[in-house]
Amino acid sequence: MLPDKSENSESNEQLKRDAELSLFLKRMPETVRDSFSHKQLSSMKSAINSQNRGNHTIDIRHTIKFFHYHYYYVFIAGRDLRELTRREKHISLLMKTAFTTIFLSLCALLGILVLYLIKSAMGINIFPNYSFGVWDWFKGVFLHS
Repeated sequence: MLPDKSENSESNEQLKRDAELSLFLKRMPETVRDSFSHKQLSSMKSAINSQNRGNHTIDIRHTIKFFHYHYYYVFIAGRDLRELTRREKHISLLMKTAFTTIFLSLCALLGILVLYLIKSAMGINIFPNYSFGVWDWFKGVFLHS
């Protein structure tokens, strides 16, 4: 037995009251909006809901009112599960290499600085009558003798 036409129109009206679906339908001419069947509206609702919010580690969405205008911003972050193109893989490798190089360089410079300060604190002079001035600066800023 086929569903009653009035039952179908009632369920269509319920679907049209769905927030996301109603926003989507408002962008259409009224004649087109009223022509959708229950099955079509259900399919549209599931398609809209499937593309809405993914599962992101960080998902921040807010609206800011500025005078009589409303602006929104979205910040999402998470693990990228998409397959990268060859160019994207190349750029990713370059970025990882650059980050690793900068990180290791900064660690090496910090290690050299710490060793130099320890050497200076112990009174060891590698070059007689010569100083880079780092120990004097460090004492003046941090030790306030």
